[in-house]
Amino acid sequence: MWFSAFFGMATKYSEAILAVRFRVKDSKGQMAGGPMYYLEHGLKQKWLAVLFALFGVLASFGIGNGTQSNSVAGVVNSTFKIDPWITGIILTIFVGLVILGGIQSIGKVTAVFVPVMAIFYLASGLIIIIMNITAVPEAFMTIIKMAFSGEAAAGGAIGAAIRYGVARGVFSNEAGLGSAPIAAAAAKTDLPGRQALISMTQVFFDTFLICSITGLTIVMSGVYTNPKLEANALTTQAFGHFLGSWGPIVVAIGLIFFASSTILGWAYYGEKCFQYLFKNPFALLVYRIIFVAFVFIGATIPLNIVWTFSDVANGLMAIPNLIGLIGLSGIVVFETKRIKEKLKEEKKEKLNNKAEQSAKA
Repeated sequence: MWFSAFFGMATKYSEAILAVRFRVKDSKGQMAGGPMYYLEHGLKQKWLAVLFALFGVLASFGIGNGTQSNSVAGVVNSTFKIDPWITGIILTIFVGLVILGGIQSIGKVTAVFVPVMAIFYLASGLIIIIMNITAVPEAFMTIIKMAFSGEAAAGGAIGAAIRYGVARGVFSNEAGLGSAPIAAAAAKTDLPGRQALISMTQVFFDTFLICSITGLTIVMSGVYTNPKLEANALTTQAFGHFLGSWGPIVVAIGLIFFASSTILGWAYYGEKCFQYLFKNPFALLVYRIIFVAFVFIGATIPLNIVWTFSDVANGLMAIPNLIGLIGLSGIVVFETKRIKEKLKEEKKEKLNNKAEQSAKA
């Protein structure tokens, strides 16, 4: 995950540049962009744009929907002993009210609580790590030894570490998938590079901070050695090991908000991909209904099925997008030079203004 995130920052940067550079105004006068548009207008490959949009719609039911509701249902079940189908119904109603009912206030409340919960979750994880700081070096050594030991090499574990590490890294920060550029295209900015610098920081926060704190907590607690624990219960058990009964509650509440905001965000991504393929408003309504229904399906089907589907859909979505990034790399270089010159000019201007103010004083 760390390796994929390191290179993923460059990928996310490139995606954002191309998204802003090739964005267009839609029929409503709003900015529309993303891989569909830089594949069509930049790379001049309409068929790749259509392919991406098709895979984007497919992925919206996986990474942006089914896996989120499945994770929430699993954690709520292990923490509060609530059946997954009940959680599925509640989540489905919530998403339906926002997407089908147009009650945007719920979505806005979620958007406000997400950064608060992110800070609270990070603070809880950091408290655990600081209170057990002597166990951190051993946790790092455990991670390295288990991935690269001779036993791991003989058993194919290195390949598994790479396969799942990259897959989960991409899942956490979405670098290379082409989803984030759809949102980046709507940013109000004078230069593509400016938005790109902002977009790449998301990879750092998601993977290097949140995922690393989570991973270290799990390894330090030792709960990963329990073969009976499902993946979605590892974090709650790890936090519970250090924080007692409050630990699982912190994780459960945090995940509910994170997953809910992700579902709503991916509803937007999926709609943009769907609208690129089909202009019919009725067809869009059908997509929304299926999307809402999939929230319940994801919450109630087995864990391995929903994650396998998500990984496959992510891979399909990434292929045309990465082709576009490689083909348009020259434009990324050009825009990078532009933003570097712009930042130099702004820095020089600030220094001159500061010097003038000092002279006046």
